[in-house]
Amino acid sequence: MTQFHSDPSTKGLLLKIIDKNTIEKVLDYPSLINALREGFKSEIIAPVRHHHDIRNPKEGVDSTLLIMPAWEESEVLGVKLVTVSPNNSKYNLPSINGLYLLFDAHKGDVLAVLDAKVLTTKRTAAASALASSYLSRKDASSMLMVGTGNLSCELILAHASVRPINRVFVWGRNLQKAEKIADQLRNRFTIEPVENIDDVISDVDIISCATLSREPLIAGKQLQEGQHIDLVGSFKPDMREADDEARHMADIYIDTSVALRESGDLTGVDEEDISADLYQLTKGFHSGRSDERQITLFKSVGHALEDLVAAKLVKERLL
Repeated sequence: MTQFHSDPSTKGLLLKIIDKNTIEKVLDYPSLINALREGFKSEIIAPVRHHHDIRNPKEGVDSTLLIMPAWEESEVLGVKLVTVSPNNSKYNLPSINGLYLLFDAHKGDVLAVLDAKVLTTKRTAAASALASSYLSRKDASSMLMVGTGNLSCELILAHASVRPINRVFVWGRNLQKAEKIADQLRNRFTIEPVENIDDVISDVDIISCATLSREPLIAGKQLQEGQHIDLVGSFKPDMREADDEARHMADIYIDTSVALRESGDLTGVDEEDISADLYQLTKGFHSGRSDERQITLFKSVGHALEDLVAAKLVKERLL
């Protein structure tokens, strides 16, 4: 953590920069998942985020700017600024970049600037695991990770913090990237990369998908009773990770109502087709999975409440 200040002889700006490595050290999944559980029960205010598609002629595909505010009255206020550049993998750069600004909501002073990429990764994986704690079978021990981006390792670790995961398969369009993820986690799980999703999808308890795909990767015809599907990508209407059959076979749960407006995976889905969101699950208005044979599907697009909860937990442990 690096500190900068305007003038040590005055009460000028004291700015704390909290970097990636520091955030990774202080945000363990059991604590973050529990903090999110309490956060969804709380009175945190999170307006609808600003979502802007930015033309990027050099790439031939739009980039995205997300602006996500949230606050807890008289306590803390945060704003996340994030860019998403889908083609960055060809430059060996992350698709998601950004900063998180944390303020004192009482007096308005800046408390910290945090690396938004790692904060987003951690809270996204924790939200999926929070949902899984209600929706996957308690004895779920195997998992297929679809996607090889920065979220992949974190989603595996997060799901394994709420379920007894011991066997993991990893698929990506680039097999070498899947092999790299397997190498990173081989000391924790029996884990192997796979060339074809269809080879293993019917044999796992949890399927987690974190991609920027515009074509469905999860086919309903391959699903089996009792599975839980965790869809993390598809934050725009032209993105899809699961086909219509998969959607029709499953009971659908979402992080917040924003998912209905933004995700291509939920195009054509009405509010009455949604079983519950994370607010209803955490507050006990809906119990989640009802039997062992049920197929459950959780669709998240991210929420500013989650960012604020994660940043607040970092603040409490460091500042």
